[in-house]
Amino acid sequence: MLPSRKQEDRENIDLLWDDANLMDRFIIPKQQVKIHQSWAKSDVNIEPVIANDAMFPAKYPVPQSEPPLSPRETLPTMYDLKSENPEEPGLPDEFHDFQPQLLSQTFRPPHYPTERIFCGSDINLYYDVRHPQWYKRPDWFGVVGVPRFYDEVDLRLSYVVWQEGVNPFVVVELLSPGTEKEDLGETEAEKLPPESSVAGNGQAIQTETENKPPRKWEVYEQILRIPYYFVFSRYTDRLRAFKIVGGQYQELELQESRVWIPELDLGLGLWQGEFQGFERLWLRWYDVQGNWILTEAEQERQRAEEAKSRAEQAESRLDLLMQKLRDAGIDPNQFLQGGG
Repeated sequence: MLPSRKQEDRENIDLLWDDANLMDRFIIPKQQVKIHQSWAKSDVNIEPVIANDAMFPAKYPVPQSEPPLSPRETLPTMYDLKSENPEEPGLPDEFHDFQPQLLSQTFRPPHYPTERIFCGSDINLYYDVRHPQWYKRPDWFGVVGVPRFYDEVDLRLSYVVWQEGVNPFVVVELLSPGTEKEDLGETEAEKLPPESSVAGNGQAIQTETENKPPRKWEVYEQILRIPYYFVFSRYTDRLRAFKIVGGQYQELELQESRVWIPELDLGLGLWQGEFQGFERLWLRWYDVQGNWILTEAEQERQRAEEAKSRAEQAESRLDLLMQKLRDAGIDPNQFLQGGG
């Protein structure tokens, strides 16, 4: 039997629980707020918690109103759709860890500030408003025109297109023996029906004729319509590039294993070099002059080398001056000391 409490306390609890502005009061997402009841002390505390299974329960879809609410307001958010999946145990190999890092560190489209660029790696990409639990997990993808942080305040747990309002512009898959056919769209996949409609943010909505999620190729090409899709095999060092043309991916002809993306003023190519202490062919971005875009660590090394070079040049000029003084019969030590 619960301890008795004043009617005033009960009313306060109900008001806090139902208050639509709870998120604003505590400056944290509603899903990260819970009411902790300490019956021993007969009080009520409201405290922020880390998003986990004990999150504030959310019920979806949210009942519609008049006028209708947007998918951002009615469907699950990244706090509900995280990237952890207990049915997919294990971690990727080191190449699947290092290569996305290099892509993210060199993805610098010149017309977008860094705070309006997001790079995702091995996180869930939720794509279908009709099936909000369906997702793909690209090895790497880049988005431009969105805040670097979710709603400019939080790190992303996943990328939910109906929340973000912007689809990825480029996606990269790193081939593995078990995923090669799916990544290249070579499996017997269920094609989307032609009458598929298009959502307000540009992604197609699959009509509910199938309960099985479409394959990766169909999601990128027909649902999200990602303009550029790259596939790289570290086993053969082969890079393949595909671009949406007339609603379908067409393979591009590569020049010296490089592909230029005019919409971004950025190119992707194969670079032979050392990253994270390992020498091999890596995917990385290059600029309009054809120069590889440097990582922050490389920029630091470059600045240090330039400073060292300037110091060495100054010392060389000083040595030359002193030798000229000696040739003229002047003691450079006395000259520098201002002596006669």
